[in-house]
Amino acid sequence: MVNPWKSGAIAVCAVLAAQTAAARDLTIAGWGGNYQDAQRAAYFQPFADAKGVKFTEATYLGGLAEVKTMADTGDATWDLVIVEGADLQVGCDEGLFEEIDWDSIPAKDQLVPEAIQPCGAGNVVIGTGLAYNSETVGEKPQNWQDFFNTQKWPGKRGMRAGPKYNLEFALIADGVSPDQVYEVLATPEGVERAFAKLDTIKKDIQFWEAGAQPIEWLAANNVVMTVSYNARISAAQKEGKPFVFVWTNPLYSIDAWAVPANAPNKDLAMEFIAFASTAEPQAKFSQLMPYGPTNTQVAGMLPPEVLANIPAGENVKDGFFFSDPFWTDNNDALSERWNNWVTR
Repeated sequence: MVNPWKSGAIAVCAVLAAQTAAARDLTIAGWGGNYQDAQRAAYFQPFADAKGVKFTEATYLGGLAEVKTMADTGDATWDLVIVEGADLQVGCDEGLFEEIDWDSIPAKDQLVPEAIQPCGAGNVVIGTGLAYNSETVGEKPQNWQDFFNTQKWPGKRGMRAGPKYNLEFALIADGVSPDQVYEVLATPEGVERAFAKLDTIKKDIQFWEAGAQPIEWLAANNVVMTVSYNARISAAQKEGKPFVFVWTNPLYSIDAWAVPANAPNKDLAMEFIAFASTAEPQAKFSQLMPYGPTNTQVAGMLPPEVLANIPAGENVKDGFFFSDPFWTDNNDALSERWNNWVTR
């Protein structure tokens, strides 16, 4: 027999728990630093002011461990988190993120197709490409063919550790068009072709682990050219360093907003995503941080000096997007091949 007093107590507790969850501040997890400072000014505070709500911030360390713990325990301490594409895809497949109702996002048709994901809304475009020091390089390199030309530009090359990005750039340097890179890389012949191209400069490669290293290497003339993030080069330029980012075939990746499964403020979080997908706040963010927008209307709202240094407008026409699905399927095999190649 069911104890009516116990049932009533459970019902009261459930109501109180729901009220507590609903009353909790909107909790947003980001990467921290200047990146999150810009998000606060462009997104968090304007949204909170418009909705008359409060928000709390947390720092996200990357990966899926924290989000998985929330899903396993049923205690989602975040309502929103900005994640890299690969983590978004895996987390979505594992049920760690809520699905997005794209019909409720008015700006959907203004977004680049790569921003529209089942469990996430792409918000920030990050460029990775060729950079150099204009005071030390001599003739200015123009493309990935120049990066691999150690006869004309002898000296060290900086590349990010691991196969991602490097295999793509090697194929482009070998004549593959950006829109065919992943089709070629999906074949055994394409993999062999990429590694064969990397072999031509292997003795001159210095691998970096952190985004600050290419900047340090260019300043110290430790490398002639390097793979680098566009925002790092832009920040160095503001400090007076004579660095150049080449907008020929850069690779673009997208950070996306996602809602952890069973987030207490799920509905409000979805409203935030709708707001963050509009042009005005994205334009403000790009003026505070040299990253590109996913809303295609933003380019026309930015001053030329900002537009020249971010993945937007003319700069995106020659680039290509990183394929999270490809690397989700092929990362293990290509990483094993890469590690064998590096130590060979």
